[in-house]
Amino acid sequence: MTLEAEVEAVHRRAGLFERDDRGLVEITGSDARRWLNGMVTNDVTLLAEGPERSGCPALVLTNKGRVVADLQVLRVRAGFWLECGREAVADLLERLSRLVIADDVRLADRSHAMAQLGLEGPSARAVLARALGGPVLLAAHACTEATVVGVDVVIARFGSSGEDAFRLFAPCANARALRDRLLAEPEVSRCSAEALEVLRVEAGRPRLGAELSLDVLPPEARLEAAISYTKGCYIGQEIVARLRSRGHVNHLLVGLRIEGAALPARGAVLWADGTRIGEVTSSVRSPGAGPIALGFVRVGHDQPGTALVVDGAPARVVALPFVAASEPAP
Repeated sequence: MTLEAEVEAVHRRAGLFERDDRGLVEITGSDARRWLNGMVTNDVTLLAEGPERSGCPALVLTNKGRVVADLQVLRVRAGFWLECGREAVADLLERLSRLVIADDVRLADRSHAMAQLGLEGPSARAVLARALGGPVLLAAHACTEATVVGVDVVIARFGSSGEDAFRLFAPCANARALRDRLLAEPEVSRCSAEALEVLRVEAGRPRLGAELSLDVLPPEARLEAAISYTKGCYIGQEIVARLRSRGHVNHLLVGLRIEGAALPARGAVLWADGTRIGEVTSSVRSPGAGPIALGFVRVGHDQPGTALVVDGAPARVVALPFVAASEPAP
């Protein structure tokens, strides 16, 4: 399939992605819930096993409020899983391990033991229901345990494309059988990392190593959904609370429609009336939206319709997402 066909498949039916780029940290021990709640931005004390509230997005921050890692936290098997970019795992483990003092907490890297498959698109739920032999009743970000073709699987409802999405975790030795079962469904296309990057940018989703780094504050990247403003203390909370009380940040993540023929590279400077006001963080050529990008601009230049220049070509700020999610299939 071409890249364009893969992107179209996810928007219209379902795509299956092998998420070798994602890692998994497991946290167990009698103090795991209390301790983890002091490490991340969202309130994990509210999580409970089951299909309704067993997961949430969250961030790990520095004490200056900068983004170390963006996570999906899952309540699984009397412990917690932190799903994140694989490149973040080593640093995350090192930072968190330093903060286990007198707590009954154990951290382990499960990235090489558990494979991850992403099933995304409006037909994803129907496909999973046929594979499971029953309905998929999962709230957003929650997870459940199931068996598919004899493989024990943890299924969580989140993804990267902006479409209805599920992440499937299975032991690496059994991942091929699970993958082949899903690909046997006529609505499912095997899709590439390149297609997922197009879909991610279309959906306006920030990614560690692109939009997210130790230079970025959560509100700048519009990550408020990963933050609880009512929970107790956590690392970086003072800065996050101060930003909220102040009411604004200096830079914001925006969508950019590129009107020139060439895609700007990461780091390309954005100009307004001859003044440097930001830079590009990701750019792709979308089959439906054309040349598009994500970037940070100074507040005051973030409104849709704002005219900018990048690499000598015109660009325009647009509302996110670039492409609206499709209605899930019944």
